Amino acid sequence: MLELHDITAGYDRGTPVVRNASLSLAAGESLGLLGPSGCGKSTLARVAALLHRPDTGTVTLDGEPVQGWRYSAPRLQRTALGVVFQQPRLSADPRLRLTDLIAEPLRATGRRDEIPQRLSDLAPAVGLTPDLLDRRPHEVSDGQLQRACLARALVLRPRWLICDEMTAMLDASTAAALVAAVEEYRAATGAGLLTVGHDHRLLDRWCDRTVHWDDLIAADVGA
Repeated sequence: MLELHDITAGYDRGTPVVRNASLSLAAGESLGLLGPSGCGKSTLARVAALLHRPDTGTVTLDGEPVQGWRYSAPRLQRTALGVVFQQPRLSADPRLRLTDLIAEPLRATGRRDEIPQRLSDLAPAVGLTPDLLDRRPHEVSDGQLQRACLARALVLRPRWLICDEMTAMLDASTAAALVAAVEEYRAATGAGLLTVGHDHRLLDRWCDRTVHWDDLIAADVGA
């Protein structure tokens, strides 16, 4: 279970962008979080991904309270989560070839020996051909780079996947391919999914349930 309770968060303590939001996601469940741009849903997703410390509130992952954030989070909690952001060019090191971008989490966790097999498994799963793997971000399209970012998110076999408007900048065919890749991974692993967006038709088709941002405030919608 991934649980966020009474979360208040922002980037300036005086003006939080999330106030008293609660959310629960069961193992293997897919949950869509629907809301307009600027409402705070991406900030809440970053809290759920252990990338942003909330001002107040608690996060519980698989029954264990979260005590640290970003690199201070325990490795078992940090690596249980995979994240895909809306803008791949802001989340990818422009100096890295796609193959190194995907393998980066394995190197960071001392699992270099797994790199060849995981690349062999993930590249075709997300639709990347061998010639693309040797290119750098400026040499590929946004869609191709987002495929690599999805592979990076999956490379450690996370139990929870958080997609923050993953398909917002993509054409329809690429978006459908990435959604299919996520669902194939979830079917194989039982991973839970939190996906954030403003397209209710996509979220309703993709997810087991969809929650509107307004319904989160001061209410645990997963209870």
